[in-house]
Amino acid sequence: MSSKHILITGATSGIGQSLVEQYVANGYSVTACGRNKEKLTALNNVHNTCLFDLNNQKEISQSTKHVEEIDVLILNAGDCRYIDNAKQFDGELFEEIISTNLISLGYLLQFLLPKMKQGGQVVFISSSATILPFPRSEAYGASKAGMDYLANSLRLDLLAHNIAVTLVHPGFVKTPLTNKNNFEMPFLITSDDAANRIINGINKRKAYLHFPKRFTFILKVLSFLPSSLWQWLITRKQFA
Repeated sequence: MSSKHILITGATSGIGQSLVEQYVANGYSVTACGRNKEKLTALNNVHNTCLFDLNNQKEISQSTKHVEEIDVLILNAGDCRYIDNAKQFDGELFEEIISTNLISLGYLLQFLLPKMKQGGQVVFISSSATILPFPRSEAYGASKAGMDYLANSLRLDLLAHNIAVTLVHPGFVKTPLTNKNNFEMPFLITSDDAANRIINGINKRKAYLHFPKRFTFILKVLSFLPSSLWQWLITRKQFA
């Protein structure tokens, strides 16, 4: 198992950094990707690093050119910002989030899928926000919903290549991104806990992984209620 090569985007903070640390600690060969050179350099015992901005196709192409064959590709990098005034909709913010969280995946897949080994695995770190809409999450939720469809569709086309696809729906995870949230985050877990759950799911080659189940189960139940009821509950709790 330790001979496997894992490539992780968004590797310099939050879930990505925890994934890097746990894989390295277990003897895996890890390529860590991010846009912060100092933070990439500070990562210990990684096999390789790739420095690029998700919104820069040329940087992705150049920095991944010499990446070796990949066993597990974890697409974790992304951003979260909110539309604070729906009536004064921020189209520029919307475009930036869609580009960072969704459009960039197309270029990552373009340059990295050809390097995937037979029997490999592509992992998409999406969000439980796609289970049920949240207030102010028009940009973030739309980008993650697009990721969900991409992952589920890609799974069908990669069957012939014996490459599995795992879609991950985390709940609230304590990271630099969520530290900016000024609302209640029920069942908040650490990035180390999230990374451990993701790695276990990857090892079992699960097609779908969601956690913590106390939170995602509530969202799934709410989604079956009449829309007027779950909308009232969601806006009343002000999760976002």
